[in-house]
Amino acid sequence: MKNPIESLNKIFDNRIRLGVMSVLIVNTSISFNELKQLLELTDGNLASHLGTLEQAQYIHVQKAFIGKKTNTTYSITDLGRHSFKAHLDALEKMIKGV
Repeated sequence: MKNPIESLNKIFDNRIRLGVMSVLIVNTSISFNELKQLLELTDGNLASHLGTLEQAQYIHVQKAFIGKKTNTTYSITDLGRHSFKAHLDALEKMIKGV
C-alpha cells in the first residue's frame, strides 16, 4: 500500500498557511491588514507564516507607501499556485483512497 501522506506539502500542514494560500488563490492580492482581519490573527503570528511562504517563493510581497504609512500586499506566485493545487489534489486523492 502506498503512503497516503507522501504527496502532501509539509509547508501547508499549518492551518494558518493553508488559510493564507486559500485566500490568495482566489484573490489577485490582499493587504496585510485585510489578511490579518480575515484570518483573525495577531501581527506577529501572521508575519511569521507569511515569512515561511515567502521563503518558499509561494507568495510575492509588495511594499508601498500610502501617504506616510506603509502598505504591504501579498499575491500568490506561479510556483505557489502550482504547489498549492498539487497539495489539494494530494489531499483529495488521500481522502478518496482511504
